[in-house]
Amino acid sequence: MAAPKAPLLGASAKKDVALEESVFAAEVKPHVVHETVRAELNADRRGTRAAKSRGLVAGGRSKPWRQKGTGRARAGTTRAPHWTGGGVAFAPTPRDFSVKVNRKARRSALRAVLSQHAADGTFGVLDGSGFSEPSTRKAVDLLGSWGKEYPLVVVAGDEEQNVSKSFRNLDRAVVVTPAELEVAALVWAGSVLVTQDALDAVQGRATS
Repeated sequence: MAAPKAPLLGASAKKDVALEESVFAAEVKPHVVHETVRAELNADRRGTRAAKSRGLVAGGRSKPWRQKGTGRARAGTTRAPHWTGGGVAFAPTPRDFSVKVNRKARRSALRAVLSQHAADGTFGVLDGSGFSEPSTRKAVDLLGSWGKEYPLVVVAGDEEQNVSKSFRNLDRAVVVTPAELEVAALVWAGSVLVTQDALDAVQGRATS
């Protein structure tokens, strides 16, 4: 099998960049990718939804009327769920939605999604030196010449502010650093663009 390659965009000469075979030609395990995406999405949930049960609503401590002789249904409190101003039946409480996924499985999922993009031809490497200043127009032209589909995930280094500012205003485009890159974003993306400076860091995250 030939070593995986990706086109180098933004360079003066048209050429391909060799990719790490252990990262971009890995086995795709859908169940591991699913578990990792589920864990990442759950980690973003705040889990602060809550309501008061009948025991938490203020008032209602005394019986509203005597048990017998009134002709009305018996009642022990005015804070029962079927009363106006009463508590909520089966009230939701704050909870932690986090799901544990082993580090080895996370790395495997990251390699799988990167390999899938490389195999589909939707993975590109960007020469960030071409952005001497922020330019959204240059970013649009570059993506137009590449001809890949949105949504787009751009991975740029912390120091590559010109690249980040050039792509972050594009519709359906997300700019992240290698440390912020998640499997869920790569699954969502129609194409992925990684700068040359960030490529080593991305490959490092997938292997260590």
